[in-house]
Amino acid sequence: MQITGFTLRLSNDSCNLILVIGFRYDEAMSTWTFLTNHGHVLICLARDPEIRVREVAEAVGITERTAQGIIADLVEAGYVQREKDGRRNRYRTVVELPMRHPVESDHRVGELLETLAATAGDQWRAPAGAERTGA
Repeated sequence: MQITGFTLRLSNDSCNLILVIGFRYDEAMSTWTFLTNHGHVLICLARDPEIRVREVAEAVGITERTAQGIIADLVEAGYVQREKDGRRNRYRTVVELPMRHPVESDHRVGELLETLAATAGDQWRAPAGAERTGA
């Protein structure tokens, strides 16, 4: 990100030093995404249940240690089930659970995964019996 300018302000009453840095909006847009790293990891696990942590980390742009921690969070919260298969792990996403934030909590995780799979042309589909019930 390129800094386009800065302002240095001193406040006499509280002796605070305030530094205001400006940056270009188009460059700032490339630094955030609509989904969190937890969401990105969940999508990776749903798309490829046999994916390695290293591959998840590379896809999301995080370290392996961070990917391991996020997977542990998802397992602990019940959104992912992890099964050992020799030295490998196999993951199953629990699509029936609601999204976590109050703004989207009336939607299931599976709805997000289905929508992203449909737009990306993925082969992922919700497991049988995991369809949405009710309106």
